[in-house]
Amino acid sequence: MDTWGPGRHFSSGRHTHESARRAGQGSPGLIGRIHPQHLLVLVAVLGLIAAATIYATIQGREPAYAGAPPASSVSPSPAPAGESGPLPATGPASGAGSPSAAPPAPVTTPAPAPAVVAPPEPAIGAPLDAEINAVIQANSGYRVGVALIDVADGVVHEYGVRTKFVAASTGKILAAAAYYHLVETGKASLGTPMGASTAGQQIRQMVQQSNNESWALVLSAVGYRGLTNYAASIGIPYDRSVNALTPTEMARTLAELYSGRLLNAGNTRQLLSYMQNTNYEVLIPAAVPPGVSVFHKYGLLNGYLHDASILVQGERAYVFVVYTLGRDMSDMAARTRVIHQLTGTVTAGLF
Repeated sequence: MDTWGPGRHFSSGRHTHESARRAGQGSPGLIGRIHPQHLLVLVAVLGLIAAATIYATIQGREPAYAGAPPASSVSPSPAPAGESGPLPATGPASGAGSPSAAPPAPVTTPAPAPAVVAPPEPAIGAPLDAEINAVIQANSGYRVGVALIDVADGVVHEYGVRTKFVAASTGKILAAAAYYHLVETGKASLGTPMGASTAGQQIRQMVQQSNNESWALVLSAVGYRGLTNYAASIGIPYDRSVNALTPTEMARTLAELYSGRLLNAGNTRQLLSYMQNTNYEVLIPAAVPPGVSVFHKYGLLNGYLHDASILVQGERAYVFVVYTLGRDMSDMAARTRVIHQLTGTVTAGLF
């Protein structure tokens, strides 16, 4: 009677060896050296692996790691406003991973850099400066001074002669402002009798018609010292006995007037209205293009020919003053043309 022992083990091994050799598999004697119980364990393990693989195939995906939630239960967090959403999954089971795996982090789109906007070129700049200087240099036979102010910034631009000229009738604006100041401080009244009419009417005649008799009456009411002190209070050194101003001093006076820093609103409007439709419109007003309003006061005395103006279009306002000195009245027409050239240059550059 046979027993389970080495002989049967050998016989079983030989049978396996011969079967393997006939099938062309394995190497001689390999399985013959494996104990039957080990072989049973190996078969069982292979069976489990095969079962797991079949199960995974049925589920349509690879086996997930233990403890990870199913792919369908993992949803990416919504992206914050202004940012892009999470990157798309790159594997067949985007929700699988280790127990500590987190949804993909949202991708932040960098905010675009702010556009660099160059500040606008100032209206009164190097190109206009060069053109004004060219006109002055082309007319060097005359003494010409020009002052230009953009009321928006108050910067004074000076050209040509910068020293004092006899102001002629442009000085009447300073006298008118001094009298209005007395009214605003309660020391005078526009209704006060003055000459054949009232103080208010004399100021109008002095500015709009350049009436010298009215000027003398207003000056008498203000007083020599009163006019000097008033001019000093607005930063203008002024001596009535010589009536001298630089183009810049005249321009600053007009800029303060138009800006409302010289007088109250009512008196400012009234004085400016007198500086329109005057008795002498052939200087700056004659060369200003349509659509530009002009408030001005001219001056004419011996060899002096001046015009001091405020040019306005919409929200833009500029003070433009031209003082000239020639031989005498004989070259008045030629200097009028110089003023026209300067006015055309300035208005073309500003409007």
